[in-house]
Amino acid sequence: MKSSRSRSRSKSNRNRSQGNQGGNVVNRVFDSSGPEGKVRGTPQQIIEKYNQLTRDAQLSNDRVAAENFQQHAEHYTRMLAEAQREIEARREEQERQNRERQAERDRERAERQEREASQAVEQTGQQQPNADAQGGESNLVETPESQPKPKRSPRRKPRPKPEASNGDQPGGDDAPKAAE
Repeated sequence: MKSSRSRSRSKSNRNRSQGNQGGNVVNRVFDSSGPEGKVRGTPQQIIEKYNQLTRDAQLSNDRVAAENFQQHAEHYTRMLAEAQREIEARREEQERQNRERQAERDRERAERQEREASQAVEQTGQQQPNADAQGGESNLVETPESQPKPKRSPRRKPRPKPEASNGDQPGGDDAPKAAE
């Protein structure tokens, strides 16, 4: 016989492992000991099996067995519904936390942009009087993008003029000539 210490350890291990699988009930495989023997599968599969056994018992006019199977199916239906509610609640909580984090990031980004804009205004305000004091010159470095582009004349090659011949005139050689 096992000592009580090892049995106690295994019992606490069992409780811990079941606590970790609480959210995974939907896909977890169960062994259900029903009146007809064991039924194995996920909660949805077990529900379907017990519902089938309920129909079979009703067809054979065994109301007691039908009620028993129906109660087993109802147990797994409730278990499955509770697990799905927990999953949905967890998902909604995560979405709420994500929305809060996104809102915080948006607030921080807006504050940072406001600070940068106010710093730019302050720098521009400080540089403007200096530019006037220096005779209109500023300490800014001119870049090619800040200078106006010179206007260029279009580059086109002149077309050679076609030689004038009677065939090039409207009507060509076939046109009747005016009275000479």
